[in-house]
Order: sequence, then structure tokens, then C-alpha cells
Amino acid sequence: MLEGWLDFHRQTLVAKCAGLTAEQLKLRSAEPSSLSLLGLLRHMTEVERAWFRIRAAGEELSYRYCSDTNEDGDFDDVAEADAAADHAAFLAEIEAARAAVAGVSLEHEFPTERRPAISVRWVYLHMIEEYARHNGHADLLRERIDGATGD
Repeated sequence: MLEGWLDFHRQTLVAKCAGLTAEQLKLRSAEPSSLSLLGLLRHMTEVERAWFRIRAAGEELSYRYCSDTNEDGDFDDVAEADAAADHAAFLAEIEAARAAVAGVSLEHEFPTERRPAISVRWVYLHMIEEYARHNGHADLLRERIDGATGD
């Protein structure tokens, strides 16, 4: 059930980006913000990887866009980014995240930097919340780009 709700929110973000050019995806919300639809896709790629693959499944991976010296690379470095490649990376990361926790109990716990134990159930709920918040941002960005609004 949680996976279904999460998929709904994932698909909503994809829909908010559909039909736009690379340049439109890179448009910033308003100065000085670095928020863009492409930045949101890149950010959620990082979030999917971090919570499901690195933390919950314990995979030893680096981040795609961010680093210790560039903590906001997902949002900040979109000007020269390949939008099509980043969109494909987002979709691939969702599939990799699904595979990483397939068959893992919602009660499975793992430690994080801040807490001694977090459950996979908590991760799903957090991801639904994260997508819901960012899909609201995506709504505003999309309306600014071409006037499209949606559910």
C-alpha cells in the first residue's frame, strides 16, 4: 500500500515535467532561488538513492550530483546539465530503489547519522511527504513556465 502511494507521488513529479524542453526544465523559480523542475528531479534522484539504497539496503554508493564540497549540486548545477540524461537517471533510480528494498520488511530497521534506528516503513512515509512537498513546488514552477496547472 505504501509503495502505491509513493508511486502516485513519483508519477506526479514526472507528469509535472512532461512535455517541457530542457531549457524549460532548467528555468529557476525566482532569484536568488536555485529551484527548478530539473533540480527537483535531480534532488529526488538523490533522495531515492540515499534512503532506499544507501541507508535502508546498505549499498555502498556515492551520490550522483552532490558531494561533501558541493552539497547542493542537485539544485545548483542544472545550467549545463543534460536534462534527458537526468530524467532517465531519475527513472532508473526509482527502479533501483524498488529493487533494493523488494522483500524487505517494513519493520526492518537501520541506523542513520541522527538516529539509532529508523524503519523502512518510516522511510516510505518520509518519501511520500518529501514528494508531496516537492510536487507542490513543481506545480508552482510548471505554472510559471507555461501556465499549466494540475492536480
